[in-house]
Amino acid sequence: MAAKEKQMKRPLVLFSVMLGMFLSAIEGTIVATAIPTIVADLGGFSLYSWVFSSYLLTSAATILVFGKLADIFGRKPIFIIGVIIFLIGSTLAGLSTSMFMLIISRFVQGVGAGALMPVATTIVGDIYTKSERAKIQGYLSAVWGISAVSGPLLGGLFVDILNWRYVFWMNLPLGILAMLGIWFFLHEQMENKEKKPIDYSGAILVVVCVSTLMYLLVEGGIGIDWNSFIAYILISVTFLSFVLFMIIQKRAEDPMMPLIIWKSRMVSVANIASLIAGMIIIGVSSYLPAFVQGVMGYSATVAGFTLTAMSIGWPIAATISGRLLLKVGYRVTSVSGGFFLIIGGLLFFLLTPEKGPLWAGIGSFFIGIGMGLTNTSFIVGIQNAVGWEIRGIATASNMFMRSLGSAIGAAYLGGLLNKGILKQIESHGLGGELTVDSTNLLLDPKEKVNLSSEIINVLENALTSGLHIVYLGIFILAVIGFIVICFIPKKEI
Repeated sequence: MAAKEKQMKRPLVLFSVMLGMFLSAIEGTIVATAIPTIVADLGGFSLYSWVFSSYLLTSAATILVFGKLADIFGRKPIFIIGVIIFLIGSTLAGLSTSMFMLIISRFVQGVGAGALMPVATTIVGDIYTKSERAKIQGYLSAVWGISAVSGPLLGGLFVDILNWRYVFWMNLPLGILAMLGIWFFLHEQMENKEKKPIDYSGAILVVVCVSTLMYLLVEGGIGIDWNSFIAYILISVTFLSFVLFMIIQKRAEDPMMPLIIWKSRMVSVANIASLIAGMIIIGVSSYLPAFVQGVMGYSATVAGFTLTAMSIGWPIAATISGRLLLKVGYRVTSVSGGFFLIIGGLLFFLLTPEKGPLWAGIGSFFIGIGMGLTNTSFIVGIQNAVGWEIRGIATASNMFMRSLGSAIGAAYLGGLLNKGILKQIESHGLGGELTVDSTNLLLDPKEKVNLSSEIINVLENALTSGLHIVYLGIFILAVIGFIVICFIPKKEI
């Protein structure tokens, strides 16, 4: 009777988990739509990518830590701690009076998201059977799509009607509701589980490695000359911390990321593909609004609709993916998703200001289909390949790779964007008069009307040129991702 009662609570647990995932998922799309207005208000376009990178950095660096802690102390306390940290960061972000304060607040948000993403998915892996996971994980993947629907729309509406600060404050009631749901309805049996030591050295090295790599990618070629002493130091620190991390993982009693999970072909291929997918999704969601608003001249709401198209494809594909997995297996489902990512990447590569937001929306739609199909396949495949004792860290490893991909993508693509803008400005002989931060003027309608037609033309061409480089990068990544996905084993559920 008790077991049946506990089982009856699964829908409530699932709902709470989906709310938690929604919080972390929506941060990418809702902020992406609002960021042009935020930058216009607070200033500092050169720090544009750091609004995303700061969030992704700490979430990527802490995912493995929280995944391991969930295996040691249980999913419930770690999830609740993650929500609390996330809400603190959201509150501070909404109160920000400068780009620096906003970036720091996003760091805090990212720490909380590092717990929400892997633990929420792991909870579902715990309370549902193997045959049920494909369908339920499809629902969870759809959360990312739903967040992409509501995120751009809410972001655009908050900016156009209310204030960009509500982009962050809207997290408060949802986060509290998710936390209460897990507190009252999730029951775990942890008393007989062995408490193993935490790999603190591994956790620190992950943070050092990811942080130095991201800083180098963001500032390389802009604030830091690639052929400079500082650049060489950062490269050395990144490489050395990675090597030390691998050595410690082999020797640690209970490593942060057990290397044994990488021996599974399903896990290794899915994680590498997730790294690439993370770079693609952040490239689209971060920089499409800037193109639609800054170059095409449309409002934040219209920019939101172009990203909404991605979310239409995502939940549909995620739901279908759950059924496809049971019929044709991981490989066919994943390869199909990779094919749609290539189509979306090609459409973005061919995007020009004249094609308008409809073309951009179609590209977003195909990217959404690709993400919906691949994300569900990867998570279900990994969870079915491992046992309870390492399911948390195995799931976290996939989340980590996708977040790391998003972090690297935001940093690297942001660096390409800044470099492309600066190159165009200098080619017009305006290097002394205009900077990368001058792009702020395009994003603020009040400031734009005071600019001469020549300056507007130069800035629009610079932003178009920089974003074209970004979209070329997205297309190349989609092709590479498709090739990687083809190595998924032909094993059906």
